[in-house]
Amino acid sequence: MIAELSPYRLSKARDTYNYFNIFNAVSWNLLVGIIITLFALRLGATSSFIGLMSSTFYIALFMLPLGKVFTKRFSIIGIFSFAWTARSLCMLLAVAAPFVDNAGHRNTALLMVFLGVLLFHLIRGIGMIGNNPVLSLLATGPDRGSYMTQIQIISSSIGMFGSFLIAMILGMEPPIFIFSVLLGVGVISGVISGTIIKKVPEPAKQNSGNGTRLIDIFKDALSQDHLKHFLFILFIIVLVSGITRTFVIVYAREVFQHNDGLISLYAVFGGLGHLMAGLIVKFLVDRIGAKPLFLVNVIIGFLCLIPVIVIPYSAAENVTGTILFLVFMFFMLSFGFLGSENIAQTYFLGLVPPEKMMDMGILYFFVLGMAGATGTFLAGLFIDLLLFFGLSPFVAFKILFSIMFVLAGIALSRQHKMKPLESLSFTNALEVIFSFRDLRAISILDKLNKAQDSHEETQLIGALHDAPSHLATDGLLERARSPKLATRVEAIRALEKLHKLNKNAEKALLDDVENNPFTTAYISARILGNHHCTSAIAKLRGLSFSDDYMLAGEAVMALAKLKDDGFREEVEKIILDTQNPRLMIMGAESLGIYHKPESVHVLLDILRKKNPPQYLRDEVILAIAAIIDTQKKFYKILVRYSVNNSHVAVLAMDEAEAAIEFVKKAMSKKKSKFTASVVSSYADNFMNAAEDYAKNKNGTLLSRWIQELPDEFSRAGSIIRSVFSEAVLDEDLNVYDVLRLLIIHWASQELRIWAALIK
Repeated sequence: MIAELSPYRLSKARDTYNYFNIFNAVSWNLLVGIIITLFALRLGATSSFIGLMSSTFYIALFMLPLGKVFTKRFSIIGIFSFAWTARSLCMLLAVAAPFVDNAGHRNTALLMVFLGVLLFHLIRGIGMIGNNPVLSLLATGPDRGSYMTQIQIISSSIGMFGSFLIAMILGMEPPIFIFSVLLGVGVISGVISGTIIKKVPEPAKQNSGNGTRLIDIFKDALSQDHLKHFLFILFIIVLVSGITRTFVIVYAREVFQHNDGLISLYAVFGGLGHLMAGLIVKFLVDRIGAKPLFLVNVIIGFLCLIPVIVIPYSAAENVTGTILFLVFMFFMLSFGFLGSENIAQTYFLGLVPPEKMMDMGILYFFVLGMAGATGTFLAGLFIDLLLFFGLSPFVAFKILFSIMFVLAGIALSRQHKMKPLESLSFTNALEVIFSFRDLRAISILDKLNKAQDSHEETQLIGALHDAPSHLATDGLLERARSPKLATRVEAIRALEKLHKLNKNAEKALLDDVENNPFTTAYISARILGNHHCTSAIAKLRGLSFSDDYMLAGEAVMALAKLKDDGFREEVEKIILDTQNPRLMIMGAESLGIYHKPESVHVLLDILRKKNPPQYLRDEVILAIAAIIDTQKKFYKILVRYSVNNSHVAVLAMDEAEAAIEFVKKAMSKKKSKFTASVVSSYADNFMNAAEDYAKNKNGTLLSRWIQELPDEFSRAGSIIRSVFSEAVLDEDLNVYDVLRLLIIHWASQELRIWAALIK
């Protein structure tokens, strides 16, 4: 197993590797980037030569087994450092090539360039045995994908800036000796990078793999379906990527006849595309996973091949149009295919266990080598063959890119066989990418990871509360374990706003309600109820008797929302036994949620207690209103009453008068005059009963009227009618204006229903 570094040592090692990456990127772009292709084309190289030279990038990957042999005697970092220094020095052959060409030996100069590039990549292949172990050591923790992408962003940023400088230099049509200067700077940068890498900690040796034969590595990989399918898809994508990105340079020069400076400028946009892909991946990869981002990049590369296939020949005559077209092509090909290559390595690191990283890393680069080498070499021969048979470069490249389009389509058709690796599905990933709320949540989470103190943490978590996203779950759960109470409270409150809780969130909340009374447990209990977590019922039942009255109250509320009808009678006992107004209120509200008529008498018993506070009385009345299905309408009346308590009789009679007016209109449309007269008589009796009860607190007439309501036209049912007919006679209850107002409001609704339903 690869030993993990402490946070301090990991940070220091990453800083060192970033410096290495900067000089390495400078060296790469000045030695084997677009500049070497332009140099070879300046020397008169054919498409076959360019394809062969480009294939050395991939042929080098077959040197990895030799590098593995060296690990038996030398350290991984030592091999890495030596190879990076030696490969740069080999490019001195290319540095000398302009002088040989100036002496009249062009073919020799081309051979020197080829040998320099070949040796560069062969030695690089030996040193790359340390690439995956070093990255696996540095890319640990939840930000693995983000850090891997950061490395790529550094490389692409420098590549873009370097291409811009090269474009400025070559755009002035300088003498060929300028290539010696640029290549010389690349050699120096490469030697510096080889020195810096020595300071990176040595990855642990993977002894289990030292004696493994290459054939056994292949057998092991092919025995794993997910790895086998991924390597097949990777093979096709690397083949398409290598060919398109290599020959788009030749395409720009041979089809559109653009000069080195302009092509270098296109490479700037290619670097910008790679950079943009890296920034987007870095922002999203740790939240939605590597697989969907890999697919998004492949789809983008796949679609951007279409313009090359369909562009008419007449478009080549429009200089401005062709420049814009090639800018688009360089940008999108790098964004799509080069971006997919980079995210593929992140996916691979998650697919392979650390103890197999060296062996499987060899296989990974073998696949890259086979795909890239065969692709670029055969593509060069294919183009020259088409030109030999008389096809124009325009048509020849159309055919080549059409084949690449088909191959990319085959790779996309196999994507469903890739292992998700805890990634979001492709559809869900697209929803995140196009969701402002989710993107804002990701941005806040990134800031949260960089927060300097608990105050800043609390503010950012509060922002997550206002921008709920399931992507924030893991980050919120981490903060829910913070030693700072304010941070824990905000984190748990933010969880409450999520549309759905995963299993980890449910478990964390269950632990919180059990272990953190008097602090955050009550919030967790509320969340469990709001999110209908039925697994919490047993624990919430016990917590309903907690000394923490806030927790007990939220527990009974949660049980009501979870429809735990078996516990309703216990809730009734709790609110009758307690003296805590807050617990009574929450218990009353929970009975309203249970919506059982049998609970109305318990709620009335609360009002019978000596001098219950007004806020408790109002909550009890609203709970009763919920049970009798009139809470929404009655709440508006209660609000008007709270503004002026002296208007209780006026409000009550307004309800009665409105109901009677409704009855008169309804009865005027009835065919049976006898039925209409009976109902109208009941309405007149109701007016007298309501007035006596509202103004004089005398419920005798109203009690009789309620008892005479016909069962078949009553929505409330016999239990409610029985309870209310007794309640209006209870002097202890008649003192409460709001209760009298509620009963008259309910009776008015019952009268309306009777009038509406009777035929």
